[in-house]
Amino acid sequence: MAKGLTGKQKAAILLISLGPEISAQIFKHLRDEDIEQLTLEIANIRKVPTEVKEEIINEFHELLVAKEYIASGGIDYAKEVLEKALGNQKALEIINRLTATLQVKPFDFVRKTDPSQLLNFIQSENPQTIALIIAYLEPEQAAAILGALPAERQADVARRIAIMDRTSPEIIREIERVLERKLSSVVSEDFTSAGGVQNVVDILNRVDRTTEKTIMESLEIQDPELAEEIKKRMFVFEDIVQLDDRAIQQVLREVDSKDLALALKGSSEEVAAKVSRNMSKRAADMLREDMEYMGPVRLRDVEEAQQRIVNVIRKLEEAGEIVIARGGGDEIIV
Repeated sequence: MAKGLTGKQKAAILLISLGPEISAQIFKHLRDEDIEQLTLEIANIRKVPTEVKEEIINEFHELLVAKEYIASGGIDYAKEVLEKALGNQKALEIINRLTATLQVKPFDFVRKTDPSQLLNFIQSENPQTIALIIAYLEPEQAAAILGALPAERQADVARRIAIMDRTSPEIIREIERVLERKLSSVVSEDFTSAGGVQNVVDILNRVDRTTEKTIMESLEIQDPELAEEIKKRMFVFEDIVQLDDRAIQQVLREVDSKDLALALKGSSEEVAAKVSRNMSKRAADMLREDMEYMGPVRLRDVEEAQQRIVNVIRKLEEAGEIVIARGGGDEIIV
C-alpha cells in the first residue's frame, strides 16, 4: 500500500497517473534538481497497482482541499472543517502531512520577535519548554536567548535541546497559542525596534521585481514623497545607466554572461546601449547573438537575472569597489 512509500515515490506515481502532458506542465514549475530526482523515481517504478494509484490521488486531493481551507481561515479552521467531514483522526493525519509537505516550521511568529522581548516571556517557563522554543529559532536568536539565561539554566536547556526527540504536534500548537497570546500585547505596541524607510528599502531590495514595481506604483499614488525617498535609497536594474563607465566595466567582469543576455532582453534600449559601450566590439556582438539565439523568454526569468546582477552591483558597492550616486545626484563624489 501507499503507506510504505516515500514522498518522492508518491509524487512520481502521481505524475505517472496524471499522464505525460500534465506532468510536463508541472515540470516547468519545478527546480532542476527536483526534476532530476522525480525522473529517476519514475524510471525506477515498474508497475503500480490500481488501488495504490487511487490512494495516492485521493491523498493528493485531500492535501489540496486542506490547503484551500488553511488559506481561507488558517490551520485551526482547516482542522475543524476536516474533522466534521472526515473525523478527528483522519483530519489530524491530513493536517500533519500538509504541515510537513509545506515545511511549515512551528513558532514562525516567534522568529519575528526581538530576542530580548522573547526572553522576558520564556525565562520563567520550565527548561523543557524553553528548549523546545529555542530549538525552532534561527541560530542567531537562539544564541542570544541561551546566552542571556541564568548560568545555572544554560547547560540544562542546551542539554535538553541536544537530546530532544520528536514532540507531539498538539503540544507544540498549545505552546504556540499560549506564547502568542503573551507576546501579542507587547509586539503590537512596539514601534521602535522595527520599521522606517530604510527597512522598507532593505525589503524591496530583496523581493522580486514584480512585487517591487507593484508596491512602488501604489506608493507613488498614495504618498509621492515617501515613494521618492525610497527611490533615492534604492538601486534597480535600469539604474545601471547612472553608473560611470569604470563601474559598469567592473560589474561586467563579475556577472555571468548568460544572466546579462537574459537581463537585457527585458531592459530599455538606453540600458543595452550603455552596457554595449563598455564592452569590446567582439564581446558586444557575442552578447547580441546570445540574445537573438535565446528567443522568447519568460518575464520571471528576465527579472530573476536582473535581480542577480543588481545583487552583484550592491555587493561591489558594499565592498567599496564602485560608487552608486544616490539622492537624485545630490551626492558629491571626490
